Amino acid sequence: MIEWINFLLALLIISNLIMLGSSRLGFCIKAVAFQGIILGILPLLVEAPHLSLNAVIISLSAFTLKGIVFPWLLFRALNTAQIRREVEPYVGFVPSLVIGILILIGSLSLSRHMGLLFPSLSPLAVPLAFFTIATGLFIIVTRKKAVTMVLGYIVLENGIYAFGVAIATHIPLVVELGVLLDVFVAVFAMGIATYHISREFDHVDVDQLDKLKG
Repeated sequence: MIEWINFLLALLIISNLIMLGSSRLGFCIKAVAFQGIILGILPLLVEAPHLSLNAVIISLSAFTLKGIVFPWLLFRALNTAQIRREVEPYVGFVPSLVIGILILIGSLSLSRHMGLLFPSLSPLAVPLAFFTIATGLFIIVTRKKAVTMVLGYIVLENGIYAFGVAIATHIPLVVELGVLLDVFVAVFAMGIATYHISREFDHVDVDQLDKLKG
């Protein structure tokens, strides 16, 4: 079972690197959906073969929201805004990929020096969580399109979720579902904001909003 967990965690690392190096927003949304599917499967693998009701509910909730609902909302926002690519980000895609690799190395180094009170399910789990959180923050800070920033927010939350799964095999159901509900509301609100920005200004480039004068 641990081999499958390590394999899925490695796929999550690759998906983060893909998002850092890709300008195609549709492809990035699919990568986030892929992350959501993997994160939905992880709780089941952690508690296999003796699955609890809490693990099943959390898994189904994460799979549905992260793997289906969030990507669907983002694709709707993308079609409404009529954009396909992130153009001229603050940090280019090749440098972003290089920085992402450096962040991954730093996450691996940091996790080795941490004294966790709870054992993690895999040596890759904690570094993956740190790397995913840092990737989300990096996307939020260095991209200009509102849709991409929403993607960064979801990736950031995916990292927090992965960290929780990594160190706590018995996460309280109410707490975990509360986090998922908060993210759902945030993504829904950001989708509405993206729609209104696109309708009023014919673009979703937040860098141009600082030119507005009150």
